Amino acid sequence: MTGQLGDIDVSTPAVVLKLDPNVFHHGGLGVVRSLGRLGVPVHLVHEDPLSPAAASRYVRGRWEWNPGVEADRVAAGLVRLAERIGRPAVLVPTDDAGAIFLAERGRYLRRWFHFPTPPPDLPRQLADKQSLHRLCRDLGVPAPVTLVPESAAEAHEFASRVGFPVVVKRTRPWRPADGKHRRSTTLVRSRDELAALLACRTSEDALHGLMLQEHIPASPEADWFFHGYCDANLVCRVGFTGVKERSYPAHAGLTTLGRAVDNNPLRADMQQLLKALSYQGLMDLDLRRDPRDGGYRLLDFNPRPGAQFRVFEDTGGLDVVRAAYLDLTGQPVPEQRPCRERRMVVENYDLPAALGYRRRGELNLVAWARSLRRVDETAWFARDDLAPFGLMCLRTGWRVLRRPFRATARPAPPAAPRYRPGRAARLAAPGRNRRALGPSGPDPIVRKEWT
Repeated sequence: MTGQLGDIDVSTPAVVLKLDPNVFHHGGLGVVRSLGRLGVPVHLVHEDPLSPAAASRYVRGRWEWNPGVEADRVAAGLVRLAERIGRPAVLVPTDDAGAIFLAERGRYLRRWFHFPTPPPDLPRQLADKQSLHRLCRDLGVPAPVTLVPESAAEAHEFASRVGFPVVVKRTRPWRPADGKHRRSTTLVRSRDELAALLACRTSEDALHGLMLQEHIPASPEADWFFHGYCDANLVCRVGFTGVKERSYPAHAGLTTLGRAVDNNPLRADMQQLLKALSYQGLMDLDLRRDPRDGGYRLLDFNPRPGAQFRVFEDTGGLDVVRAAYLDLTGQPVPEQRPCRERRMVVENYDLPAALGYRRRGELNLVAWARSLRRVDETAWFARDDLAPFGLMCLRTGWRVLRRPFRATARPAPPAAPRYRPGRAARLAAPGRNRRALGPSGPDPIVRKEWT
């Protein structure tokens, strides 16, 4: 294929693996579009027949799975998927659960898929907030002061010592949340808020799974992230740095407006850390610059592509997912060119984020509107791929309307996974692709292993 990246072979399919049951996760859609626009046949593993990402015109095949299925059956189901595709494919996990699954059980899948091979226990250690803190301490990487409390009294004592506000995190955010503490990160501003949060914990789990962390004061351009890809020789082939201009919740959540900014010293530090960890694959690191000494504190290490990775694209059209695809298919990765200062907004989260910043006195309506005029890419809206945006809007509206009437119990997951040809397959050759890839409805091959 000829394009900004030159002549590349796009015949190897790609499978986007998503195990997080969150239909509003935009990172998977970013992977689908990034590879699909190059001409790569992309298949999506997802959890809901009305997932917005699955409606993308670039999806060749959609594979529905049953949330909560055991890891062994996920592996067996992926083998059936590979057999259905008919040739080895690049496998890209888009959440922590998928990255951990591939690292720990991926050897069984190497006959059918191409994906990086970090040390088997490393992605779990990096995604777990508690073990990440231990790794930072052992490697001498600056990180916030942290405590995993064993009692409410210990939690209150820690908060009194470091001062409010204090950050409360789930140590293993890829696991289903217990009780009412469902956000992976919460900013607690007072002793009463902390007491209320701790009171939500059930007697069975006590405080297990919660971590308290000192809050590093917010300041302009304090929140940074690093996205990159390391090959099998532990060489960081691409590495981008950027600023999180807005997040939801404010200063303590996912990026809703990000901006690419070159920071060579930070990039060099992160590449040194990756080499010390013997890391392979895609990654997303969150950092905060501490105004007290000007240093950067590592907050999170996500062993997979960040949801906002499309903030970054160099002048040749290279992003981290495209770099991974080229390397995993044995093709040369072009040298990274100077990064364009791009901005990306996540539409469904940026409005509530802006309201949060407005309540804090950090943003007004004029400044918010001005920031949106300079956006280069949106997470959901794309002129060449409108269906995901429309479905996201419909599902968001439905969620808002039904919230007052929603029962506490969640609906049961589908009884069996299904295969459906994606829009890309139907547009290419509707009749032939439907017969070759399998009929819509229950897939007996996949169902046998996944239910």
